[in-house]
This record gives sequence, C-alpha cells and structure tokens, in this order.
Amino acid sequence: QVQLVESGGGLVQAGGSLRLSCAASGRDFSIKSMGWYRQAPGKQHELVAVVTSEGETNYADSVKGRFTISRDNAKNTVYLQMNSLKPEDTAVYYCKVVLGPYYYWGQGTQVTVSS
Repeated sequence: QVQLVESGGGLVQAGGSLRLSCAASGRDFSIKSMGWYRQAPGKQHELVAVVTSEGETNYADSVKGRFTISRDNAKNTVYLQMNSLKPEDTAVYYCKVVLGPYYYWGQGTQVTVSS
C-alpha cells in the first residue's frame, strides 16, 4: 500500500506564490513518474505538470513559465512551485505517482487565488 500526503495549498492573492508538496511512503519502490493534476469546479480534470524518474518534465501550456515541478528522489517527494498565480488557477490539486503499471492519487489540496 502506498500513501501520498499532500500539503501546501491555501488562499493567495493574484500574483502570489504557493508551493505544493507530495510525499510518497509505504513500501520500498521505484517511482516511474510523479505529477500534479487539478480540477476546478465545472471543469475537467487536467494535467498541470509531470516529472519522470529521469528528470524530464512536461507542463500544461497554461502554467508554462509560472510553475516549476521538481522531485527529491531520496525523499520520494514531488514539489510544485507556483508563481504569478491567477484566479483561473483556482482548483483542487492532486498528486499522482506512477510505479510500474500502478498509479496512486493523493487526497487533493485546495488552491484558491483571489483577484
């Protein structure tokens, strides 16, 4: 069983910054990729950013240049630094970890950006 613990969400004004973190624990494993997804009210679940075990990253066009994903392999933790936040970034952010053919989701953390 794998547990994911997310933290770092909250309320911030437009233009502000937040840093999300997601720590994976529960077994000795090799993580294939770690990423962040989000879902805003009335909108579809969407990829925000992902980082592979080789360090390759991919971002949604809407966050390029503002968000940075990184990971600490020793801690099995992934981070999402979010700068220049906009009201349209308001959503529940979910961490996703892929281990071989399996994947796990975090519980979600609310990010609210006020205008």
